[in-house]
Amino acid sequence: MYKSIVLGVAASAALAAAAFGVQAQDKPKPDPKMSFFITSEGVGDGANLGGLAGADKHCQTLAARVGAGRKTWRAYLSADAAGGQPAVNARDRIGRGPWYNFKGEMVARDVADLHSDANKLGKETSLTEAGAVVNGRGDTPNQHDILTGSALDGVLATGASNLTCANWTSNGEGSAQVGHHDRTGGGANPTSWNSAHPSRGCSQANLAASGGAGKFYCFATR
Repeated sequence: MYKSIVLGVAASAALAAAAFGVQAQDKPKPDPKMSFFITSEGVGDGANLGGLAGADKHCQTLAARVGAGRKTWRAYLSADAAGGQPAVNARDRIGRGPWYNFKGEMVARDVADLHSDANKLGKETSLTEAGAVVNGRGDTPNQHDILTGSALDGVLATGASNLTCANWTSNGEGSAQVGHHDRTGGGANPTSWNSAHPSRGCSQANLAASGGAGKFYCFATR
């Protein structure tokens, strides 16, 4: 009887291991060229990303989960001058390109192409690190607002107020300039992937209220 129990346990373990192996094999992997994605999740604290360093770390962590951690990843975010440091433009943080999505499709050749009407960014091409399509306008919930703090040309967005949620450290007061990854919606520039309108605030609830979830773009610099 004891031998039968041992054999049964061993058989169950073998079946579980085999099932796990099948699931692991079935899980899609990013194309080796992948150098661009939208974060599948925010950090969970509104626009408080831990500053640019925290946002970069989040990009790196998500990339590592899908086997792309050997590349150097940077968040596409601008920041205001503060603490004796100059302002930061998102376009200057992301390398030279070209950039490819999860499927290996080129979305932009270089920085100029990325910020032109010729880029290939859109709902079906701006995928997460895991290859998923991010909810857009008309989906529930709508999450097409992507944090950037940037103007159309990728430099720091300026206006009557700070548009970077205190350089990505605020989860309360302030606002963040966002883009629409699905290239549709409202705001001054509804079809812009990086500079559609300001958010209603910096908290997780306020980001959700205007159609976001605290997600942002990540680019591999090399």
